Amino acid sequence: MIYLKTDEEIELMRSANQLVGRTLGELAKHIAPGVTTLQLDKIAEEFIRDNGAVPAFLGYGGFPNSICASVNEQVVHGIPSSKAVLKEGDVISVDCGTILNGFVGDSAYTFCVGEVALEVKNLLKTTKESLYQGIQQAVEGKRVGDVSHAVQTYCESKGYSVVRELVGHGIGRKMHEEPEVPNYGRYGCGPLLRSGMCICIEPMINMGSKNVVFEKDGWTVRTKDRKCSAHFEHCIAIRPDGPQILSSFEFVEEVLGSNAI
Repeated sequence: MIYLKTDEEIELMRSANQLVGRTLGELAKHIAPGVTTLQLDKIAEEFIRDNGAVPAFLGYGGFPNSICASVNEQVVHGIPSSKAVLKEGDVISVDCGTILNGFVGDSAYTFCVGEVALEVKNLLKTTKESLYQGIQQAVEGKRVGDVSHAVQTYCESKGYSVVRELVGHGIGRKMHEEPEVPNYGRYGCGPLLRSGMCICIEPMINMGSKNVVFEKDGWTVRTKDRKCSAHFEHCIAIRPDGPQILSSFEFVEEVLGSNAI
C-alpha cells in the first residue's frame, strides 16, 4: 500500500532528511586518507544522537552500524570496519538514515578521497546528474517508470551501466515503503505518482558491467568485475507544484567547496 503524507507529515520528513544532510556534511569534514570507515560511523552516530534523532540503519534488519560505507567497487551496504582504511584516490558512498519525530530521513553521497582519477570522477558526476534527471520526472500524474527511464537512459548514454538488483523506494514512518523505484524501466509504466507520495530516488551506477555480487557478510554488494560504482540518493515529496527535495547536499557542498561533485 502506498501511503500519502499530509503537509504536516511532509514537514516532519523534511526535518529528518535535513538532519541526514547535515550528518553527511559533518562526515565530509573527516573523509580523508588514513581514516577508517568505522571512525566515520562513530562520528555519524554521535552527530545524529546529539541532534535528537536515532540512526535509522542501526539494527535495521540486523545491520550492525549507523551508516553504510561502500568503497570503490562496493555498490551499497558496506559495513563500516576498523580494517577499511581510506586511501588517496578512493571513492566512498555514504548512505545515511535518521529517525526524527517518528519519520525517516534517507540520503546518500559518494565522496572522493583526495585526488581521484578523472574517469572515476566522471562516473560520480554522471550518477549525480542522473539523480536530478530522475527528480525532474517525479511529477504528479507521471509514473514511476518515467523516473526510472530518465535515470537509465542518461547513464547509459554516457557509457555506464545500471544495477538491477537494488532499487529506490517509498519512505515515511518506515524506511522502505511502496512503491519500489528502479533505476531502469519504461516510460509510462509503473505506479502513478500522486501528490503526498514520498520516494527515495537513488541511482547505483557502475563503470563496467551492471552485474553485482552479494558478499558473504550478508550485506555488502559489489560489482562483479570489481570496477568502480557510484551512488547518490535524495528523498522527494510529490507535490502539486512539482517535486520537492526533502534531503540536501548543500551541507556537503559547503564543506567541500569546489571539490564537491
